[in-house]
Amino acid sequence: PGGSLRHRAGEVDGAKGAAWVDATVARLKSSGHLVLSDTTAFGLYDHNLVALNQLHRDGRPDTLWRVRPRRIVLATGAIERPVPFANNDLPGILSADAALSYLRRHGVLVGRQIVVATNNDSAYEPASALAAAGASVTVVDCRREGGVQAKSGIRALAGRAIAAARGRNAVQSVLLDDGTALAADCLLVSGGWTPTVHLFSQAKGKLAWSDQLSAFIPAEAIEAIGVAGAVAGTVSLSETLASGLAALGGVGSASPAPRSTGEERTLGVVSLWPKPKAKGRVWIDYQSDVTAKDVELAARENFVSVEHLKRYTTLGMATDQGKTSNLNGLALLAAVTGRAISDVGTTTYRPPFTPVPFASLAGARRGSMHAPVRRLPLEANHRAAGGVFQEYGGWLRPAYYGSGEAAATIHEEARRARQSLALFDGSALGKIEVIGPRAAEFVDFIYYNTMSTLKPGHCRYGFMLSENGVVFDDGVLVRLDEHRFIVSCSSSHVAAVHARLEEWRQDRFGRDAVYIHNATAQYATLTISGPKARGLIEGLDLGAALDDASLPHMAVTAGRFAGDEVRIARVSFTGDRSYEISIRADRAEALWARMQQEGRAFDAVLLGLESLMILRAEKGFIVIGKDTDGNVMPHDLGVAGPRTKRTGEFVGRRSLFTEAASRTDRNQLVGLAVGEGEAPLATGAHGVEKSGDRLRSIGFVTSSYQSPTLGRPVALALIERGAARHGQTIDVQHLGVLRQATIVAPCAFDPEGSRLHA
Repeated sequence: PGGSLRHRAGEVDGAKGAAWVDATVARLKSSGHLVLSDTTAFGLYDHNLVALNQLHRDGRPDTLWRVRPRRIVLATGAIERPVPFANNDLPGILSADAALSYLRRHGVLVGRQIVVATNNDSAYEPASALAAAGASVTVVDCRREGGVQAKSGIRALAGRAIAAARGRNAVQSVLLDDGTALAADCLLVSGGWTPTVHLFSQAKGKLAWSDQLSAFIPAEAIEAIGVAGAVAGTVSLSETLASGLAALGGVGSASPAPRSTGEERTLGVVSLWPKPKAKGRVWIDYQSDVTAKDVELAARENFVSVEHLKRYTTLGMATDQGKTSNLNGLALLAAVTGRAISDVGTTTYRPPFTPVPFASLAGARRGSMHAPVRRLPLEANHRAAGGVFQEYGGWLRPAYYGSGEAAATIHEEARRARQSLALFDGSALGKIEVIGPRAAEFVDFIYYNTMSTLKPGHCRYGFMLSENGVVFDDGVLVRLDEHRFIVSCSSSHVAAVHARLEEWRQDRFGRDAVYIHNATAQYATLTISGPKARGLIEGLDLGAALDDASLPHMAVTAGRFAGDEVRIARVSFTGDRSYEISIRADRAEALWARMQQEGRAFDAVLLGLESLMILRAEKGFIVIGKDTDGNVMPHDLGVAGPRTKRTGEFVGRRSLFTEAASRTDRNQLVGLAVGEGEAPLATGAHGVEKSGDRLRSIGFVTSSYQSPTLGRPVALALIERGAARHGQTIDVQHLGVLRQATIVAPCAFDPEGSRLHA
């Protein structure tokens, strides 16, 4: 902290500038204020959100801060401008202020024979300091009367300007506009000061041209934002301190107010802009290698808008975003086109002000925090029961239970689930509430299926599509009352579905019409599935009518467990009679224990996700992202009704009628059966047929398991024209091995659906 007070002369309340800065910072820290050094405010966004990048010098990655203060004071300073002349990019040419900073902050003398080119008073302090340090200094001041009184040891040439720098690999001499040559091993330039208005402009602040400063400065005030110091156009330290107090806008106070007690700075700047048709290479943008001739060519090509100039020449498009070059470029464009600089205007200032490392933007999202796994509320209970955990869609969930061989254990869970009863923790399923007077209209727009006709207390399975008509997610939609729905989406898609719902709500519906609330983490969902499911749920004393007339398949009702409200939905992902009980996550442990206790009488088994995958595959139920890919549309899955019958608009509708969507050779969902006694097909194996001398893929296996209930393998696949090829035998190839399989219906177990009511 401290800016130019760290290396320029200044005195506040009788103390040297740097000492006053140190004392002030120490006082702020001791008072409990947060002082972030080595930190850059690189962006000012909507609603006064300030983005900061903090550099650490101990090897840690940079830190990204997002701050939304009550009041912002922009004291961003000003940047010393280069001076235009031929060969102004030679090594050994640098700004006068940089040379002073090297000397006073680091004890580095930048040259022995120094020429200083300037149009303002600020260059004389560096010249004097360098002369006092032993350098031979000549000041070339383009002003006719020169500037402030040059101190002893400095040679001052008034009314002269640099025409060119000379040297092969570094500056060796400079040529003045009158033909005089001066030997030099370093050339310092000071062409005036450009206020750093980037953050102010990012906040939609307007700029005004100042002839006195030869620069753009903030014009109209912005609510909750103040400007202070050089960015506001101040020159003297007294003006700077006064502007700081004014910029606070009544927030906080300084008592007594700090006062400048030393010599005051002056500027007295005159214009020193690039001249049209100048001889030699006059560099305007050092990073993008834009010369004065490039700007003149752009004007001749009629790129007279400053934004067009920027894009035609790349002026200001390098990593410094034109901090040192833009104003010189604008001035030259103004001169070539016969306009005032204020009429030319500026380009748009965009964040970031300085480059920001990706590590900073990533924040804490690195290592195990890059994509942290989500955990079930009952994880400890599952581990105590012998659960073996794996990651599924970002969730850590039990794959199976027990210490035995994995495949045998998984098959035993699936077999017992079909024979008696299974208990399954489905808490990872999405539970996103859609509430409001236009909620029914909203879900109709979001879903491929018509959902507004769903009666309260009932559920409906449906697809969500992406805008290109591809199946994005599937799941059950629950309607609790006229204006309240619950979207039960795939566990791996909860965040994406939530973001999608919110995006479309903002696009088409106001918050007073539809409100989206993701309640997934607030509720645990515990599932009872199997032929004996009704017996167990009746033993839980949930205080709800559970007979088939009161709670048919795809219906929902409310009950209570131990005084807590529960939601009971009769939906199934196994094909057997099933009940999903949703309860507050912090009350789920008691319900889970009671379910296990009651389940002993029914030979209940804890069901892991691997055995659940077998059960759903036997029924032909799909998993989005496993049994679908980025091309699958709903009619490829056998659900074509809404595509042809719906008249209202919904997400993805138009894409369902494109040429690609209407092709007759699309891959379609089917089942695959192999010969008796054969092993399951490999997931990912391709259906193939001969095309000339080569094999051509006609689709692939998406899911494949050995079914312990059926005693044979079952498989799902996406096969070209599959719906019309039931009964046909195709070749299936995997790792060079060719096998045969017969195309069958996706559902291999209980196709009549009678077990839903067992």
